[in-house]
Amino acid sequence: MLTKGNLLTYLIALLIILTLNFFLPRMMPGDPLMAIYGDEALVQMSPQLKADLTERFALDQSLAEQFASYWLALFRGDLGYSYSYNAPVTEVIFGRLPWTLLLAGLALLLSTAIGIMLGIESGWRRGGRFDSGVLSGMVTLSGFPDFFLGILLLLLFAVNLKVLPLFGAEDVYSGLSGFARLIDIGEHLILPLTTLVLARITGGYLLTRNTMIGVLKEPYILLARAKGLKPRTVKYRHAGRNSMLPVMTQTGIWMGLMVTGVLFIEVVFSYPGIGLLAYDALTFRDYPVLQGLLLVSAFCVLGANFIVDLLYARVDPRVSYAH
Repeated sequence: MLTKGNLLTYLIALLIILTLNFFLPRMMPGDPLMAIYGDEALVQMSPQLKADLTERFALDQSLAEQFASYWLALFRGDLGYSYSYNAPVTEVIFGRLPWTLLLAGLALLLSTAIGIMLGIESGWRRGGRFDSGVLSGMVTLSGFPDFFLGILLLLLFAVNLKVLPLFGAEDVYSGLSGFARLIDIGEHLILPLTTLVLARITGGYLLTRNTMIGVLKEPYILLARAKGLKPRTVKYRHAGRNSMLPVMTQTGIWMGLMVTGVLFIEVVFSYPGIGLLAYDALTFRDYPVLQGLLLVSAFCVLGANFIVDLLYARVDPRVSYAH
């Protein structure tokens, strides 16, 4: 059960991140607008745009008034203005966010589910051929960086075999709609999704396998076997369910790593999500977009941990009873 203390912890973490996002640019020496946008952008700005941005950020007011204006802007959903895209940061980010949520969400779901299933089976058959084969494959797979796996899959299936698209999230100029467009989006999604799943599946598998081996030695497992329960029931309902708990705890942490993985994968496949947007923003030194991405990413990670806390109590009733 999620307590008021847990909710307060999430709220405090979010407030700290939002406050740091305000103070860090203003703690840099020189003009805050220069710290936000950089020297090159200010040189190219027109005097009118510079005056508008100064008014937008309330930089001509006291620090307390700027802080109040900053929070009012956040409540309005105003994350600033992107000079390189010539559009509000909110509009720029939320135009890309659905693609990343689709890619990262499916990757997290599939890698966690497959890792848990393989870990349960491997731990149940410890020392057998299945366990040895899967364990060797996972250890080998863990030695490859995300972007390297992506490049290998890209060269094999898109360049050499030419069975999957080379880049992007869809054929923008094809004019497809309806079910045909969904098929096209799915084809573009296969390679980046497979890369992220392969890169993230190892952690869930190893953690589940090791937990499963320990759980199988517990007295309640021996009791379940002594009662004559079917092996499948013992494996999944008793041992498997308890082996999932550490994986669920780690899922929130993996969400942060997933954000980093998405950055590299989207660049490799030119996938138009927030990872590629972050790369472009770094290239053009578009600091407002980077700050907005920091806030959105932090919110997603905190949200993922919040959901994990809710699910954890359902999987393990002892958590509810403890509160």
